[in-house]
Amino acid sequence: MSPVDSPNPRQNVTFPSNGHTAYGYLALPESGSGPGVVVIQEWWGLTDHIADVTNRFAAEGFVALAPDLYGGTTTHDSDEAGELMGKLPVDSAATDLGGAVDFLLAHEAVTSSKVGAVGFCMGGGFVLVLAAQQGDKIGAAVPFYGVLKEDYPSFANLTAPLLGHFGETDQMADPDAVRALAERIERESGVTPEFHIYPAGHAFFNDENRMGTYDPEQAQLAWNRTLEFLRSHLR
Repeated sequence: MSPVDSPNPRQNVTFPSNGHTAYGYLALPESGSGPGVVVIQEWWGLTDHIADVTNRFAAEGFVALAPDLYGGTTTHDSDEAGELMGKLPVDSAATDLGGAVDFLLAHEAVTSSKVGAVGFCMGGGFVLVLAAQQGDKIGAAVPFYGVLKEDYPSFANLTAPLLGHFGETDQMADPDAVRALAERIERESGVTPEFHIYPAGHAFFNDENRMGTYDPEQAQLAWNRTLEFLRSHLR
């Protein structure tokens, strides 16, 4: 682990990524070791919520790393979040996230031969791109209501099992779009996604949700499914 002298408590490690130094938040389980999981932020940035989710994974026995894709910037303004997301090229961001994958695979605390990837909103979209880019390095991929500002690239190299969580009333990723995405993934990769549609809106897992769509019951169900999925696929 590379310590970081930063006033931002959500940046406690650095790692090489795509020719530069990337920052992130790393949480270790009490046991000191476990399977590796990359946690990918929403368009708000590496917020307290994402750090809390990372800690929750660690509490469940995972070595969890949340890369900081915005370099420390966070926002609660949707217009600014959209602008930040718009300045983040999808392929380049996924390549940056590949550095986080390699960091975890080389980390002495990580016991799994592959890593998991879990992401939310924008991060949910990046999970799928990352899984396609990284191929066999990703052992399980879990997008929560994934959203990208552009179409997905090819899924031909995707091999990881997929578990997805989507909201029935989510206008950013509506059920028809989710079904079309699942069909495209299976057609291009041969992987059949396990996508769940919940009676909820966008960002229903985020308990800091300023949209008012947080649903604790559905969030807990999605969380339990995610833990079971990761544990069954990461060895």
